[in-house]
Amino acid sequence: MATRRTTSTSRRDVAAELAFLSRALKAPALLEAADRLAERATAESWTHQEYLAACLQREVAARESHGGEGRVRAARFPARKTLEEFDFSHLRGLKREAVAHLGTLDFITGKENVVFLGPPGTGKTHLAIALGIRACQAGHRVAFATALQWVDRLAAAHTTGKLQDELLRLARVPVLVIDEVGCAPRGADGSRGMRGPPPVLAGTG
Repeated sequence: MATRRTTSTSRRDVAAELAFLSRALKAPALLEAADRLAERATAESWTHQEYLAACLQREVAARESHGGEGRVRAARFPARKTLEEFDFSHLRGLKREAVAHLGTLDFITGKENVVFLGPPGTGKTHLAIALGIRACQAGHRVAFATALQWVDRLAAAHTTGKLQDELLRLARVPVLVIDEVGCAPRGADGSRGMRGPPPVLAGTG
């Protein structure tokens, strides 16, 4: 009987210690995973290292998911689009392989620009948003705006004497998405002109 009470107390202490440590580490997913994976680890005879790795993987995945959502919101995309949703059926000249390669995000590490050219309604903005969201999910900061919005933003910074600060801040954003690049500047009557070709993803590295 004494042995059973000691074991029960020990288990309660371990649970309390895990709860305390997960709070101290700000790792709630780790605590949930530790409890959920314990039975599986016993049933499948995992080593201590395998069990620890599985628990840590759950915490990392949870943090990446939450961080990705935060970066998506901060980017200010006008809508949510994915590469998987893109309709290739009406664009015979666009190769799936080329889009899939862009999806690897090599252009970011290579500090290269991606420009989508074509008439209105061919999915240029869809692809730009989809790649931007994928970049957010991969851990990169992204900023989205139309060309005119970027011009207005920089003009305002220039007017207030903060242009250099704004440029330095933007230089720290790995991916800038510039939509509606072909849109004409404001005319004398304040009109913005017609929309033209491309959105651009500028990978600043």
